[in-house]
Parts: sequence; structure tokens; C-alpha cells
Amino acid sequence: MEEPAALTARGVTRRYGRRVALEPTDLDVRPGEVVVLLGPNGAGKSTLLALLAGALPPSAGEVATGLEPARIGWAPQRPAQYARLSARENLGLFARLLGVDSPDAAAGAMLTAFDLPADRTPSAHLSVGNQQRLNLAVAFLGEPTLLFLDEPTASLDPGQARSLWERIGAARAAGAGAVVATHLLDEALQADRVLVLQDGRVVFSGTPAEYAA
Repeated sequence: MEEPAALTARGVTRRYGRRVALEPTDLDVRPGEVVVLLGPNGAGKSTLLALLAGALPPSAGEVATGLEPARIGWAPQRPAQYARLSARENLGLFARLLGVDSPDAAAGAMLTAFDLPADRTPSAHLSVGNQQRLNLAVAFLGEPTLLFLDEPTASLDPGQARSLWERIGAARAAGAGAVVATHLLDEALQADRVLVLQDGRVVFSGTPAEYAA
């Protein structure tokens, strides 16, 4: 018997006035499956990801989760943090908002895992790379069952990018589903499935091997 989907999207569409940013799109994400969204800038990757994460309402269609509880980890392309709070304070606040047990301990663990400064420097004054790692640390708080990561390796050095994909792999092994938007082919090859978007519509869906053939 087929395992139920962790997330199901049916006919999700996004319009801005007359402009169609995303044409009607269907997608199922299984527990323990990593789906990569490939495509050039403006193809609709970020729009689809935000719709799946619940950060943007669809103009039509619906998104439903099949997990109980569904814990969403969301890292938008532009880091979304409280500028006046330090990395530790941001993580502690988000951990409390998510209802994480022992939020202070969780914040400390994420500081270590993502090699973030533990001092009181406001996040607005962190380097671009540190802001991106904080963005990702917030997404991984609370052992999410669904991850949505938009260009997550932007501003990361090669070692940090490898560490991130190892963390995604660990989440996959624990049964989490993940959707990752990227424009890097080598990252797509680490996925279970690849969706290619162009001009707001899916033009390919298949395995990395099928895409590379």
C-alpha cells in the first residue's frame, strides 16, 4: 500500500493582476522525499515554494498536509529575522513561537550546528553568510516534518553547502519531506525528484537520472 503524501498540492495558481506567476500546478511530496525545483530566475520556483510553505495564499487551488502534526521549516530566499535581536535571541524567539521544548537549549544547539556567533551582535549587523545560516537554523528548529528551502546555499561556502545537504539528508532519513529551490545542477542530483519550471509552469518532472540523460 502506497504511503500517504506528506504534502499535496492541487491546481495551485498565483496571479498578480493579469500576470500569471504560477500556472495550475499539482505536486505530491512523500515522507522522506527530497524534491528539487530547478529553473532560471523568474521561472516560478520561489512562488511555488512560498505557496507550499503557506507563506503565500494561492489565487486558486489548494495545499494540504498529510502529516499530524505537520511541522513546517521555511527558509525564504531573503532571510526573515528580527534585525535588532542577536542570532541566539532570534532562535530562542522562534523556538518559543514553534512550541519547541527547552527553547533556550534548542537555540544553543542551532548556534553550534550552523556555526553562528553566540554574542549579542544584532542580526542586522551579521555578515551575509551568517544571516543566511541563521535563516536556515530557524527553518531546522523543532525537527520539521516538511522543509521548504529557497536557494539555501546562496552565500554559503562549499563546506557549508555540503554540511547543509548532509543536514537535509539526515532530515530525509528521519522521514521529513523537503522541497528545495535551486539553480545548481549538482544540488539537483542529490534529490529524489526534480521539477523544472519555466515561465510559471512545470516543464519536466522526473528523477535526477532522467533529467541528466
